[in-house]
Amino acid sequence: MKTSDNHKNTTQRLIRRKEVQAKTGLGASSIYALMAEGLFPKCINLSERRVAWVESEIDEWVSKCIAHHREVNSTKGGSL
Repeated sequence: MKTSDNHKNTTQRLIRRKEVQAKTGLGASSIYALMAEGLFPKCINLSERRVAWVESEIDEWVSKCIAHHREVNSTKGGSL
């Protein structure tokens, strides 16, 4: 059986807002504001009143934030 590119040996998991907040350190308002600006992964509607995010997308966003932070700080030419 052939697997699609989207399911290559990875388990995709949906996480709720509280876990997104814990992973990112952001509050709910910041999450929704960044989503509106296109700067944060979009949530998926699970039902009329429930949303979740794809965990791997949140993890990737966090990794990019860390990489950007390190890049900016390395160009400042110094350490504490």
